[in-house]
Amino acid sequence: MKKRIQLRVNGMDRALEVEARSSLLEVVREQLGLTGAKLGCDMQVCGACTLLVNGKPVSACSVLAVDADGCDVLTIEGLGDGKKYHPLQEAFMEFGALQCGYCTSGFILTAKALLEECPKPSEQEIRDYLAGNFCRCGCYQEIMQAIKNVAGR
Repeated sequence: MKKRIQLRVNGMDRALEVEARSSLLEVVREQLGLTGAKLGCDMQVCGACTLLVNGKPVSACSVLAVDADGCDVLTIEGLGDGKKYHPLQEAFMEFGALQCGYCTSGFILTAKALLEECPKPSEQEIRDYLAGNFCRCGCYQEIMQAIKNVAGR
């Protein structure tokens, strides 16, 4: 059964017909073609599918698209201003905080939410906030450096 929903994705209003059982991740990737968020574990534990919904990080693999009706959704594709990267994206590149890139969008969006909530987090606060994101390449030191660099600006 299809349902009609309204989302504001990366600043643009979108009216969509979605299957009632479709996850927000499926809709964003398959219907909108925004493939930065990835399906990793499909169990809400790895963070690769993280999107910001109304400014808060969510595991989009576990959120039904119909439950996001009326929400503001930010994907990694909407983070920069179209002409330049967001400071977190720049810092991740500068500090080599990515290798394969599979987890990167989730880390960056989660870090953005953290810095909005707490502009000058301690190292422990960063670690705690990122606890639901996993990097299989092991770039944790570089990820910490990148986030601390942006927080220090």
